[in-house]
Amino acid sequence: MTGTAAAPADNLRTGGQILVDQLRIHGVERVFCVPGESYLAVLDAFVDVPEIHVVTARQEGGAAIMAEAHGKLTGTPGVCFVTRGPGATNASAGMHIGFQDSTPMILFVGQVARATADREAFQEIDYRRMYGQLAKWVGQIEDPERIPELVSRAFHTAVNGRPGPVVLALPEDMLVQRAGVGDARRYREMQPAPPPEDMERLRGLLLKAERPMALLGGGGWDRQAVAGFETFAGAFDLPVAVSFRCQAYFDNRLDQYAGHAGVGADPALNDRIAAADLLLVAGARLGEVTTGGYTIVRPPVPEQTLIHVHPGAEELGRVYQPDLGINAGMKHFAAAAAALDAPESVPWSAWRADARGDHLAFLRPHPVPGDVQIGEIVAWLSDRLPEDAILCNGAGNYNTWLHRSFVFKGYRTQIGATSGSMGYGTPAAIAASLAEPERTVVNWTGDGCLLMHGQELATAMQYGAKVVNIVVNNGMLGSIRIHQERDYPTRVSATALRNPDFVALAEAYGLHGETVRTTDDFAPAFERCLAAARSSLIDLQVSPDAGTTTRSIGEIRDAALARLRPVG
Repeated sequence: MTGTAAAPADNLRTGGQILVDQLRIHGVERVFCVPGESYLAVLDAFVDVPEIHVVTARQEGGAAIMAEAHGKLTGTPGVCFVTRGPGATNASAGMHIGFQDSTPMILFVGQVARATADREAFQEIDYRRMYGQLAKWVGQIEDPERIPELVSRAFHTAVNGRPGPVVLALPEDMLVQRAGVGDARRYREMQPAPPPEDMERLRGLLLKAERPMALLGGGGWDRQAVAGFETFAGAFDLPVAVSFRCQAYFDNRLDQYAGHAGVGADPALNDRIAAADLLLVAGARLGEVTTGGYTIVRPPVPEQTLIHVHPGAEELGRVYQPDLGINAGMKHFAAAAAALDAPESVPWSAWRADARGDHLAFLRPHPVPGDVQIGEIVAWLSDRLPEDAILCNGAGNYNTWLHRSFVFKGYRTQIGATSGSMGYGTPAAIAASLAEPERTVVNWTGDGCLLMHGQELATAMQYGAKVVNIVVNNGMLGSIRIHQERDYPTRVSATALRNPDFVALAEAYGLHGETVRTTDDFAPAFERCLAAARSSLIDLQVSPDAGTTTRSIGEIRDAALARLRPVG
């Protein structure tokens, strides 16, 4: 029949059919893609497996970010398909995010036919070389009989040890070749458990401390693991900080929560981490942003006693030499920590109470220039949104208000990129809404950030995602402008933006749009967006002088000029 694939005369399957069958077996419910002729056989095979929903993004970077956000939110590998050459290079943004964020995801890339390889054929790239530093493993399937084996390896590699992205290249002629091969079983997550003697040593080191601090982050957590660590921290009255954009790893309302270490962190918290005599680091790598450029915790041998727990053995001792390194998955570690015998009292309770007091004081918004008080709006959102609402964000200084004044109340209510990738929030929020349609999803984005992947608003409308997009619009690339004013005051270059009418743009895509010019206008506009039966956008027009949560751009410029002014 016209438009229908020819029925096979045998029981063999094409490579495309075998591949899609493996995705179904491994529990994939949704894939994100931009279609290409290099994997037409896979697209055809999806027709016969309707339980896998195929979401077509408008650019491969958006598709890869959607897959990454899906993996981050669900803990299962996000799956993305792109075509060769420019499709693969566009998708690299999402892969870099997945690698630095330790997110399980798999990128399938269409590849040139095997007979044309190594001739610089049309759009040919060696993906092992291209993606070598952006993925845990890069493979290419040359034989359709090996599809079950190599796809199984991809899923196991993505979720085990330190989670992360995997790439599989798919030669287009391999995908149409027919083969008779059995299917693999569904993948299993296999994380190491901490040895009991290491847990006892952890307890002993902790009880010898006077100023301990826990620091959480990385991949491999789930709600049960977070609950287990919260139980442990409560029993030992242990102050807990979280690494960059991992603020939802510990209920911010608990007395043990001391704040986030990262961009816009409370200086008092940074000082406290530096002054701690013991750091219990669970899951985090102790990267550049979290450690203030490796100054708060100094490599290779920190001044603090370091207990480092990580699911990837290769991370232990990679930058910092721990006094106690524990190779364990977060789920097993948190359960073991929750089971430790707690003392009746600990000597650091006042230290913990001071840390909590500093954090509560830091939460309070600081006035900024203009008629829109960004901190007050974030605090209102924190009180108004359901506890399980998902907040997605991209990269830019506008996020520091979110980091400072929003109280995160549950695991994976914050979806952000620790790699600092602009444009992340919009596709991430779409993926979050599609995965969790019953939850409220907010995309906190900037004017520069939105237009990095703003075309994905069309994807939101096509697939019925409901996202409230809040565009912090100051008419500039604010983070870079602030750096300019600090280092080259008054010499503004390349950071001014001439923006479109964001509400008109949103309405052109079919979204509900609102413009907000004052703080008091925000709440009713937001309520109208929530009441809309579709995605919406708020153009939040803030003062260009609103630089950071505590200082205006003018103040930053004046301080830089004073510093550079000749003495005498």
